[in-house]
Amino acid sequence: MFFLSGGDNIFEFSTFGWIAIFAVVSAVVNGFGIIGIMANRELAEKYKTYFMCFAAGILISTPLILALPKAVESNSDAGFISLIGFLFMFFSNKLIKYLTKERELAFGVTAAEGIGIHSFVDGITYTVTFNVSILLGFLSGTGLVIHEFAEGIITYLFLIKGGVKKQIAGIYAFIIAGLTTPLGAFVVYPVVSILDESTLGLLLGFVSGVLIYVSAAHLLPEAQEHEAPHSMLAFSGGVVLALFIVFTKII
Repeated sequence: MFFLSGGDNIFEFSTFGWIAIFAVVSAVVNGFGIIGIMANRELAEKYKTYFMCFAAGILISTPLILALPKAVESNSDAGFISLIGFLFMFFSNKLIKYLTKERELAFGVTAAEGIGIHSFVDGITYTVTFNVSILLGFLSGTGLVIHEFAEGIITYLFLIKGGVKKQIAGIYAFIIAGLTTPLGAFVVYPVVSILDESTLGLLLGFVSGVLIYVSAAHLLPEAQEHEAPHSMLAFSGGVVLALFIVFTKII
């Protein structure tokens, strides 16, 4: 059942119930971020460098301080798989540039590709953590939901920078960064019991490589090309937010 009543609690949610709640809320929060930035396009254009720096701070911190160490702890080969994830993004960008002949479009598509993979794995994270323990799932899920608002904004700006029209960019951003999270949660749920820790470590290693590429080889060079006053502060803000998210996962 989606939820059960019993004991002193009015509603005692099943594991799937908690997964569904957090997955759907994350998509809704992501959508709010996209709607907000679509309503303030001029503001977005003015401050897009800050958003890119902020995103870079989050995306470089997450794999280095949390995801990759956990991946290697679970599977000693995760470092090699991380390199494969990095190279996958590198050659994806080269291929997109070759096929489109447009650098700006390649930038937007490659960044969105990385976030789409990351969001899908966020959904897997909900399923895995809630199956381990409701408390672990709740704390991890809270940290992930917090960053969904910024992720929706960032994905939209990536697509706008790639030359995608405003309305289409909003729809694509929601599909890429919003719907992929519940998709990941619901697709993995039926088989999560057969995914051992070692396999999850390899998956986490691949995602770490993807995130390192998007931040260090993709966002930061682009932001430095259009450096704005206090952009380093925005980058630092992203790092601080990532540290906060990690802290909420280990309380």
